[in-house]
Amino acid sequence: MDYVDIYETHRQHLFGVAYRMLGTVADAEDVLQDAFLRWQHADHEAVTAPRAYLTATVTRLAIDRLRQLKSRREDYVGPWLPEPLVQPPGTHPDELADAISMAILSVLEQLGPVERAVFLLREVFDYDYPDIAPVVERSAANCRKIFQRARDHVHTARVRYAPTPEQLQSVTQQFMTSIRSGDLDGLIAVLKDDITLTPDGGGKVPSARVPLTGSQRVARFLIGIARKAPPSLRLHPCMVNGQPGVWMEVDGVVDTVMTWAIDADRIRAIHIIRNPDKLQHITTHARGRPTSKSVRDGQG
Repeated sequence: MDYVDIYETHRQHLFGVAYRMLGTVADAEDVLQDAFLRWQHADHEAVTAPRAYLTATVTRLAIDRLRQLKSRREDYVGPWLPEPLVQPPGTHPDELADAISMAILSVLEQLGPVERAVFLLREVFDYDYPDIAPVVERSAANCRKIFQRARDHVHTARVRYAPTPEQLQSVTQQFMTSIRSGDLDGLIAVLKDDITLTPDGGGKVPSARVPLTGSQRVARFLIGIARKAPPSLRLHPCMVNGQPGVWMEVDGVVDTVMTWAIDADRIRAIHIIRNPDKLQHITTHARGRPTSKSVRDGQG
């Protein structure tokens, strides 16, 4: 197996690392390209564990890229959400799907680059601390402390009680039906009292500039949007980062991606991505079902 085949064998894993670190498909792909160039010029015979070598390379590059992106994201208009990875409904969730949910990725944005790397390598990819240490240039003991702090921080975004398949289907159906029909009480009934709705328009399309909290406020906001929707709006169920969601099409163009996190039998968080820059990687396929290019190409 030559070095190109070795790289392609691990590319899906590497994309998972880069995307979870950076939250955007374009930045993840740029990091993978840089990593391949470094791999191309490496002493392949001296590399005894290519997957570990490539993972370390991608992680270090992603840490550097995050530091470069810091000021840009601080100046972002409104809340910043990751780019959604969209798959057809019924798609088997990615490994540890909750680790790439919008809720988890949004919380990871609040961590420093090294903290984020340590958390992901340990929690998602099951690396031992002695293996993480050289990647982030910290001691194993220090990595353990970093992980514990990061885990406590991320814990707030996890659902307490994962829904059963029946609950997931029932809650999703009532949620969508209530929005379509304008049933305010029915919608409130399926939302947790302390629900948070986070919108991301990036200042490029009409969108709320701050998160909304509370079931009544969120329900009225969603029904208000539905009432103002253009006649050409089409809703299509999908999976977004391993969670239930819907993509919205207006005049044949992907206009919005919405996803929600269900805790037992009610929705605790909703994320709405409208920034067109974050929807460019989604392409419409046969049967009107979109998929993220990276997922479609076997890279996510």
